[in-house]
Amino acid sequence: MKIATAAYPLDVLTSWAHYEDKLATWVAEAAAESAELLVFPEYGALELATLDGLDVASDLEKSLFATSDRIPDTDALHLRLAAEYGVHIIAASAPAATTSRPVNRARLITPTGQVGVQDKQIMTRFEDEVWGVTPGNALQVFDTVLGKIGILICYDSEFPLLGHALRECDVICVPSVTETLGGYWRVRIGSMARALENQCVTAMSSVVGPANWSEALGNSFGAGGIFTPPDKGLPQNGVLAEGVLNQPGWTYGEIDLGHIAEVRRDGIVLNRNHWQHQIGRDTPATLVRLR
Repeated sequence: MKIATAAYPLDVLTSWAHYEDKLATWVAEAAAESAELLVFPEYGALELATLDGLDVASDLEKSLFATSDRIPDTDALHLRLAAEYGVHIIAASAPAATTSRPVNRARLITPTGQVGVQDKQIMTRFEDEVWGVTPGNALQVFDTVLGKIGILICYDSEFPLLGHALRECDVICVPSVTETLGGYWRVRIGSMARALENQCVTAMSSVVGPANWSEALGNSFGAGGIFTPPDKGLPQNGVLAEGVLNQPGWTYGEIDLGHIAEVRRDGIVLNRNHWQHQIGRDTPATLVRLR
């Protein structure tokens, strides 16, 4: 499988055709490199709010619903491109309105017209305390012709139990947006840790560059990255591919999932199988005073 992860800059869109052309260009470029799974970043869809004007895009509350209103059209566009190019696409996550507060929702679009929906599980402080975005549906494992795929949106990748819930996945996609270098590294370290624990591939995408029209996004740091367990037949540093920080474009990596299956069966270590050995040893540690 060849994976493409995006370092994706956001634009002030002048028309729906502007967005169609932008997305089509990105998908066509990845498909021309024989990528089969394309991963766009967290809140990458928020640029759609600019279609309603910068006064809407710059308003935290209005931008949520302006973007959510565009989801049916963006789904149709992604479905058309996935079918045209024969690719699976993790669409950039978007606020999605619910009967209460919006959730942060990513979609897996297949070339056969299927749509898998995954919501973020744990909110950052900004999402929770300022923006009012809430957790959504339970974690899903999507069984596709490429393999079993899961999604941990940004902050979710920093929690081992969420990763363990996706332990049947061959690939865990991590769409992200981070406004500091530290934020980028938190998500990258989390992605690499989940690849180690679950003996799987993780594919991280990022928003990059300024979006100063949005209080939620500001100026983002990031890069594409594809990570594996550092085991036999796989990169010994766990890095299959990494992009240049803050440089827009695709990062590509090719992985034989047979190597993942073999490492899970007979790796140098067996983290995934040995997870259960923690149970009973994970009670609060005894305090031993050595003063």
